Amino acid sequence: MSLVKMKELLERAQKNNIGCGAFSVGNMEMVRGAIQAAEELDTPIILQIAEVRLKHSPLHLMGPMMVQAAKEAKVDVAVHLDHGLTFETVQKALELGFTSVMLDASTLPFEENIEEVKRAVEYCHFYNVPVEAELGCLQGKEEDIVNEADAKTDPDMVADFVAQTGCDLLAVAVGNVHGLDIEPKVDLPLLEQISKISPVPLVMHGGSGIPFDIIQKAREFNLLKVNYGSDLRKAFVSTFGRAYETNHNACSVIELSIEAVENVSEKAAELVTIINS
Repeated sequence: MSLVKMKELLERAQKNNIGCGAFSVGNMEMVRGAIQAAEELDTPIILQIAEVRLKHSPLHLMGPMMVQAAKEAKVDVAVHLDHGLTFETVQKALELGFTSVMLDASTLPFEENIEEVKRAVEYCHFYNVPVEAELGCLQGKEEDIVNEADAKTDPDMVADFVAQTGCDLLAVAVGNVHGLDIEPKVDLPLLEQISKISPVPLVMHGGSGIPFDIIQKAREFNLLKVNYGSDLRKAFVSTFGRAYETNHNACSVIELSIEAVENVSEKAAELVTIINS
């Protein structure tokens, strides 16, 4: 049990008919909380970090911590670059030992999206590292990046996109959103339609806020990876918020950080249980 290739983890999940929980982290407490939940439930997970978070959680610091935490885990853990925006960041992630990457060029025109993803695929496949791509755009807020567009994945583009890019996973936009400020309205018929066309497993970004029964239903449509970030961040932030509201002089970082790990772990365990049920 240790750091594993994403491909191995996904193949095992498909064989056992379970989903893979992918948890977006930004600090040590979130890393520890997610892994603690996985160990308590004896289930593999994916640790990931998005490029937008690297401005305050630099990859050269967060990456080694995530990889080392995965190596020391009592369960299998894959480490993934989420929403990689540049080829250079993809390269750096591989250098640090990440076992999967996402090259997100979904805001570009279709042909440019293909070219950017194809470049990443050619590089990563040389190192036997799978690549996730995105077709369509999610509404909502990812840290300080706000997207007001709601561009659902066009099923007619899926087969061509996957064939030309060679991507291993496809993130889709079917009414799922980033953040907790917009209510997700997942279009299950659209997801089912895409699943019948896509030759690769699908990914649901913005899992936070989606009703659990919808997640469970969506898993019937070749949905293998579900991303959660906002739920974990809320569990972390609210720990300190409650302490401050109770006592404006609360400043025991060690005690609050330990409590935050437990709160993140509890939330992650809840999500893993739903995904795997």
